[in-house]
Amino acid sequence: MQYRKIEKTGDELSVLGFGAMRLPTRNGRTDEKRATEQIRYAIDHGVNFIDTALAYMNEQLVGRILSDGYREKVKIATKIPAWKVDKPDELEKTIHVQLDNFNTSYIDYYMLHGLTEPTWKKSLKLDALSFLDRMKTEGKIKNAGFSFHGGKDLFKEIIDAYDWDFCLIQYNYLDEEYQAGREGLEYAAAKGMGIFIMEPFRGGNLTGKIPSEVQDIWDKAPVKRTPAEWALRWVLNHPGVTCVLSGMNEEEHIKENLRIAEEGLPHSLTGEELELVGEARDKYRELMKTGCTGCQYCMPCPAGVDIPRCLQTYDSLHIFQENKIRSQAEYALGLGILHEGQAAYASKCVKCGKCEERCPQELPVMELLDDVSGEMEGVITKIAPALIRVWIVFDRFMIGRRANVPHG
Repeated sequence: MQYRKIEKTGDELSVLGFGAMRLPTRNGRTDEKRATEQIRYAIDHGVNFIDTALAYMNEQLVGRILSDGYREKVKIATKIPAWKVDKPDELEKTIHVQLDNFNTSYIDYYMLHGLTEPTWKKSLKLDALSFLDRMKTEGKIKNAGFSFHGGKDLFKEIIDAYDWDFCLIQYNYLDEEYQAGREGLEYAAAKGMGIFIMEPFRGGNLTGKIPSEVQDIWDKAPVKRTPAEWALRWVLNHPGVTCVLSGMNEEEHIKENLRIAEEGLPHSLTGEELELVGEARDKYRELMKTGCTGCQYCMPCPAGVDIPRCLQTYDSLHIFQENKIRSQAEYALGLGILHEGQAAYASKCVKCGKCEERCPQELPVMELLDDVSGEMEGVITKIAPALIRVWIVFDRFMIGRRANVPHG
């Protein structure tokens, strides 16, 4: 296993982290026995970083998996969602419940979850930065960071607002300029922060059903690699990357990723290989229905539409032939719930035209948003947000109850 050191903290972390968002299931429920075997196998073979979140609803499960001495072998990362917290004192109630979930006295890497413009503003209103300072002073967390789903300018604003230890961003060869992108990665790296990567395979899309046009490109390579190896090696080729999170729920995927993590050194891809990855990226973009590169020049939208995310979701549905109901559900979640009650759906477009004036690709953005709205919105986008908000209120109530139960 290859390890990389975080300049600010001195921690040495495995370049491959176990992302616990998508653990194996059986009969519609998490298969605890298999998940335990998988995570412990990864730890036994060098992985020392486990990432989860309160919103994944599996902290207690991960805590059980890390019993029998495994807690001491890893760094735990988890997150607190701003969209589920309404008052400053709920921050402390939540972390006490999380500590109990893991059966531990501290969390190694603690994040504000999924920051966007609304959730960042809400975090500031909740005085979450002072909360992080206090938790570090009390020894309840070791490192403070955030996961991110906004644009480059917001990313830099957040980076400059606090003495962060690390951040978690989406990054892969297809999304090199999306959200924080390469520019954000380099900005954070220059400050000595740990940089963790989510979605290196774009939710499995870059390793699943590969378009024949893209497979033809991989077949030209002198050194034959699987699509997963190309994707992971490309991210690990960046020296600023500390750890790449992979949601590994198949045993063969774990073994393959462990092997790649040993070989994926910084600057280990040749110029010819990087050109090949670039060719695959360009081919994917040719196959896109929208042509959006995620550059964010169209943002902010006066009507509140998250234009790049709308177009990316629409492209993914068609390029990777995703399940339509699942795509619609993710659209409803990402553009409804996570925008703190301020839905960012394509249907909010008021045809002001500002996006098209600023788009360097000269895309017919307003027309494309009509296409997205027609295909992605419907019953799910109307019902799912209301149902999830009911669950958030109930879950907040249960956290409050658990936090008030005396321990020991």
